[in-house]
Amino acid sequence: MDLMGGMQKAMRRMLVARGVVSETVNVGGQAVHHYALEGQGKGPPVVLVHGLGGSANGFGRTFFGLARRFSRVLAPDLPGHGFSGEYCGGPTCVQAQFDVLRAYFEHVVRTPALVVGNSLGGAMSVNLAAEHPSLVKALALVAPAGAALTPDALAALLGHFAVKSNADVRALTKRLFHRPPWAAMLLASELRKFYTTPTVQALAADALATQASIAPQAVRELKMPVLFLWGGSERLLPPEILTWYRQHLPAHAEVHVVEGFGHVPQMERPDAFVSHLVGFADRASL
Repeated sequence: MDLMGGMQKAMRRMLVARGVVSETVNVGGQAVHHYALEGQGKGPPVVLVHGLGGSANGFGRTFFGLARRFSRVLAPDLPGHGFSGEYCGGPTCVQAQFDVLRAYFEHVVRTPALVVGNSLGGAMSVNLAAEHPSLVKALALVAPAGAALTPDALAALLGHFAVKSNADVRALTKRLFHRPPWAAMLLASELRKFYTTPTVQALAADALATQASIAPQAVRELKMPVLFLWGGSERLLPPEILTWYRQHLPAHAEVHVVEGFGHVPQMERPDAFVSHLVGFADRASL
């Protein structure tokens, strides 16, 4: 029995029962699952982009709070994650994922949005804002990857995802949360499935092989409002990433180190996470 798969499907059923649309759309030649919720707010659409090994379900507890402030809430499963089919795109796996994400904005979102990117999703959101600024009304980065690291530091970071045992999964889980949920620790054997998929392993291998990072100039030249959130309990990403972004983000960017936040605050502290996004939207007059 696929216990975690069953739990993911149960969460999807719960979201659908509360009015969230769960559907598969064809973008960039790929079948991509996403959630869509019509909002009651006057703000732009908000698009939530998860990280490596994550899924749109990770943002599920934020949908309804965001819907009160924004006109629409969208959360795609990147290819090979969540309910989207396995996909990499060969040796340029990271670029292939980005191309699908860009196509999702062009063909599904279709209007400038507040883009919220976490971890790898944060790095891709920066690239989206830099290369296609017409798609991004404002940018919120939550513990984003993408900063230049030494080869050894990058290998150590990606090595956390090379889970070969339940102990490895428990160690990774401890790095993701301010206080790791006991259920996740008990279900380590099931959680291994999230990090051993062909797509996740291919993405990690591609990132390591190419030593990919965002060009500092791309970050410095961001013109839209930018929010940068870093957890006071961040244990997955090295502190050099926070330093790099502080050095290169434009002067108008808001940078906040939030106590009680780990790497995935949308899962652990969804109400506080929504509050930060809403406050940012208010200050930016979105």
